[in-house]
This record gives sequence, structure tokens and C-alpha cells, in this order.
Amino acid sequence: MPFIPHTEDDVRAMLAAIGADSIEALFDEIPAELLAKGLPNVPPGMSEMAVARLMHQRAAQDGMPVCFIGAGAYDHHIPAAVWEIAARGEFY
Repeated sequence: MPFIPHTEDDVRAMLAAIGADSIEALFDEIPAELLAKGLPNVPPGMSEMAVARLMHQRAAQDGMPVCFIGAGAYDHHIPAAVWEIAARGEFY
């Protein structure tokens, strides 16, 4: 399903339904020093795919940690078709 962003009216209606004055008020318990101040080192105007590629490249610089959780939880490939089929509403 494609992402369709909320309109300003949608946001106002959702905030009114939960009793919050603004998005900032909704997250006011998060300390200011933990809030992100933009996206440093991400060029403006990049497409979603370009940003995802950039983030994958930067994550790869940290190395690829190995999962030792066990009990069937391990790194493995799941084909994209499986995700597409499993995400269909009929299977929820």
C-alpha cells in the first residue's frame, strides 16, 4: 500500500481526538537534547530511494554484526514476493 501523507486537517483532527495541542506537545516528554535537529550530512532534495541507499552505505561502515540469538532467530533472506503476498489484507 502506498504511503499517503496526512493533510493538515487530518493532523488537527487526530490531535483533537487524543487531546494534544500540537505534534510537539505530543512528544513533550522527550528531553530536548535527544530530539533530532534535522538530518545532518543528508543532502536536501534526495529521493526516498537515494536516502535509503545512503543509510545502507553508512550502516555498512559500522560492519555487519552477527546474530547469536538462536532459537531460529538468525539472518536469512526472505524474497520480496513473500513480503508482498504476506502484506495483503486477506492474510491479516
